[in-house]
Amino acid sequence: MNTTSGEYHFTRLETVVFGVGKVESLGHELSRRGAKRALIVTGKTLGRSKLLDKVKSAAGVPLAGVFTGAAQHVPSHTVTELVAEARRVGADAMVTFGGGSPIDTVKNAAWQLMGGRAGSRTIDFAGAAAADAGGGEILHIAIPTTLSAGEFTPAGGVTDESTKVKGGVADPRLQARVVILDPALTAETPAWLWASTGMRALDHAVEGSYSTRHQLVTDTLATRAIALLNAHLLPSLQTHGNDELEHRVQCQLAAWLSIFGMSNTRGGISHALGHQIGPMWNVPHGITSCITLPHVMRFMADVAADRFAPIADGFGVRFDARSPRSSAMECADRTAKFIGKFEVPTRLRDVGVPREEISRIAGTVLEEVKRANTVGADVMPEQLVKILEAAY
Repeated sequence: MNTTSGEYHFTRLETVVFGVGKVESLGHELSRRGAKRALIVTGKTLGRSKLLDKVKSAAGVPLAGVFTGAAQHVPSHTVTELVAEARRVGADAMVTFGGGSPIDTVKNAAWQLMGGRAGSRTIDFAGAAAADAGGGEILHIAIPTTLSAGEFTPAGGVTDESTKVKGGVADPRLQARVVILDPALTAETPAWLWASTGMRALDHAVEGSYSTRHQLVTDTLATRAIALLNAHLLPSLQTHGNDELEHRVQCQLAAWLSIFGMSNTRGGISHALGHQIGPMWNVPHGITSCITLPHVMRFMADVAADRFAPIADGFGVRFDARSPRSSAMECADRTAKFIGKFEVPTRLRDVGVPREEISRIAGTVLEEVKRANTVGADVMPEQLVKILEAAY
C-alpha cells in the first residue's frame, strides 16, 4: 500500500468576509491594520457607477483617492500609471474594486512599489518561485465583482503591449490580506461577464483536480466548487431580489474554493491557452475558458483519466476507478453542456482568432505547459494544435 505524504502551502490571506452588505466592514479592516492612506483601484465602468460610492463611503477616513485606469489584460502602461498615482497620494493601502484586471494591476504596481523593477520579474504562469523585492509591503484589500477569483492568489498577470504576450509577477507579499465578497456589489456586472468568469472558476477547479500536484485538500475544494457552480450559477442570472443575492454569494464562495489551492496545484493546458489567446485577441479569460476547457478535458481524459474522480463527484457523475476514461469523458461532456446553458462564445472563430494562427498559438503555449509540468506526460505541438482545431 502506498504511503500518503505531501505539502500544502497557504497564502498570506488573513480574512474573507462574505454576505450582503459586508462592504461596510472595509473601514474596520483598513483601520485595524493601520492604513492611513488607502487608494481605491477600479476600471472606467465601475469608476462611473454609484456602487463605487458605497465602497468610498465604507472606506471612511483613510481614503486617499480613486484610480479608475485599470484595463482588461492589464496593459503595462496602466501599472506604470497606478504606481505614479500611488506615490503621488502616498498610499499605504490599495482597495481593488472590480474583476481580475484591477486586482492584477494592483499586484504588479505593488511589486514595483516594493522595489521590484518593471519587467525584472516577468514570469510565466507556471507558478514560479517568489522573487525578493526590496521595499515595504502594500496592504491590499480586494472587493471582487466577478468570479475570476484572482484576489485569492499572490500572482498577477500583465501584458507586454509591444508583443501582446502575457507574463506577470509572483510574490507571497502580493496576496490580498482581506477579501470582501458582497453580492450586492455585483449588481452591475454584465450577465456574460458573470457567467464567463463562473466558467473560469470551473476551469480552476477542474485543472487543479487533474494536475499532477493535486492532493486531498485541493480535490475536496474543487469538488465542492464544481457542485456549487452547477447549482447556483444559472439561477444567479434567472432570479431576483434576495434569491438572486443568495445564489450570487454561493457562486462567490465557489470561486474562492475553486482557486484557493491553485498555488499548490498550478494551472494546466486550458489556463495556458487562455493566457496567450486572451491578450493577443483581447478575449476575456472567462471566455477563453468557455472555449477551451471541454476540449482540454477530453485530451486529459486520455492522459490522466484516473485524476477525474473529484470532478466527477462535483458533477454527480458515477466514477468507475476500474474504467475511468468513460467517466472522464462524461465530465467533459457535462462541462460543454453546462457552458452551453449561457449566452457566451464557445468557439475560437466566434472571438476573432484566425485559424491560420493556430500553429503559432500552440508553439507559444507549449513552453508554458512544459514549465507548469502539471499534465504528467510529454505534450507535443501537434496535440495542442488538435485541441485548438477542435475548439475552432
